[in-house]
Amino acid sequence: MGASNYEKFKSDGTLAGNVLEWVDARFPLTANWKAHLSEYYAPKNFNFWYFFGSLALLVLVLQIVTGIFLVMHFKPDASLNSAGVPVAFASVEYIMRDVPWGWLIRYMHSTGASAFFIVVYLHMFRGMLYGSYRKPRELIWIFGVMIYLALMAEAFMGYLLPWGQMSYWGAQVILSLFSAIPLVGNDLATWIRGDYVIGDATLNRMFSFHVIAVPLVLLGLVAAHILALHEVGSNNPDGVEIKKKKDERGIPLDGIPFHPYYTVKDIVGVVVFLMAFSIIVFFMPEFGGYFLEYNNFIPADPLKTPPHIAPVWYFTPFYSILRANTVNFFWIDAKLWGVIFMGLGVMVFFLLPWLDRSPVKSIRYRGPLFKGALVAFVISFFILGYLGILPPTPGRTLVSQICTIIYFAFFLLMPIYTALDKCKPEPERVTQ
Repeated sequence: MGASNYEKFKSDGTLAGNVLEWVDARFPLTANWKAHLSEYYAPKNFNFWYFFGSLALLVLVLQIVTGIFLVMHFKPDASLNSAGVPVAFASVEYIMRDVPWGWLIRYMHSTGASAFFIVVYLHMFRGMLYGSYRKPRELIWIFGVMIYLALMAEAFMGYLLPWGQMSYWGAQVILSLFSAIPLVGNDLATWIRGDYVIGDATLNRMFSFHVIAVPLVLLGLVAAHILALHEVGSNNPDGVEIKKKKDERGIPLDGIPFHPYYTVKDIVGVVVFLMAFSIIVFFMPEFGGYFLEYNNFIPADPLKTPPHIAPVWYFTPFYSILRANTVNFFWIDAKLWGVIFMGLGVMVFFLLPWLDRSPVKSIRYRGPLFKGALVAFVISFFILGYLGILPPTPGRTLVSQICTIIYFAFFLLMPIYTALDKCKPEPERVTQ
């Protein structure tokens, strides 16, 4: 419904129109509709890379809805039932076998977790391609990285809830990393676990954070991300600021209303996404052990360590960075260096708006130095992700160390190679 049709509908004298007019007098419904949809002007040259923001919002809603239904039947209890199986693990089996359509809800939620990271990684990569973190969108990028951090915390806590072998031992490995922090490490690790060992207190804490605390933070950050975006306007593949050239009515010459043009266009992305999503849910929900690890179908056993412990695929690049640090340096042991660099591997994204000194935003007009650096960064990220799944060997550790250096060099050397890069001039108007 366009803005003019919306106004006609509100003043047409019908019951629905009168109700809408009554609501508008008490709540800014029409004003928000105009500000964020019908009169929010987006660049007319969006391409397929711009599907992933709306898809991330779709998956967030999907995860919340399926999560609500799972919570109705899940019991966060690490104690053993009469069959000698943890109650939490048994409740997941109950959902899968006895709850009507429970298997579908559970597989949608588990597949949605990986789908969330896929669309978020692609969304972040699009921002790096087209310089969407540059002025005046620094705050949008910061909110986005905070969403990514919250999503990592949410995924880790959710991974623990089934209380299978990989849930238990994954928690053992990751939470023990906090003990590497000097002075307060052991006390901090005990406080996070809620006990001296991984157990029922840990499971209940992770459950409460996964279901209540982190989702509230995530929803707030998403709202802030969208509000900041609509305040300064969307970037585009040319990196041109469309608000600089407007007609006599103040409408950007290179902009079109987000609704109906991009709401309809996004439906194409949603349909393709749901087709791929459905294929995975119905035919290969474990996805070869990457989305649901086979060891997590075994009840948690503190007395039996799996032969190889690795996090879910979306954490493995940073897990590789953790394992790549093998040398004690400056009186700091290798484990603490690993924790430090693993944290820096995520936190360095916050600095991206100030590290990039290029005169242009979009990769379309950047020179070979940035393009080569970005390719090397992406390749190193994929290699780190792959090596994080495998057991460590001296050769794999060496490759991880090389890729870790490339990973951080992309950011640390960015002020130099972006300033020296030979760029093409950006156009005055967006290109089709």
